[in-house]
Amino acid sequence: MAHYQTMASDKNKDTALIMCILGGWFGLHQYYVGNIGKGLLYTFTFGLCMIGWFLDTIKILLGSFRDNVGAPLRATKKQNNWGD
Repeated sequence: MAHYQTMASDKNKDTALIMCILGGWFGLHQYYVGNIGKGLLYTFTFGLCMIGWFLDTIKILLGSFRDNVGAPLRATKKQNNWGD
């Protein structure tokens, strides 16, 4: 029986979203996930005229945004206070 293992990024989805919202037009989220070249492109083109910034925000929210090696960003685990 084959077992499949999916690769997950060490970068956090929530952190990337905050960076994208606050500084996405400068490429902060791209630098965070290791896409230095794309980050520079966003820095010098104001987030690809803000269209790339908007699309990246949507991709992060939907979970389809990837890091520099193509791995999906990891989601923050929800914690409860019921002693589980």
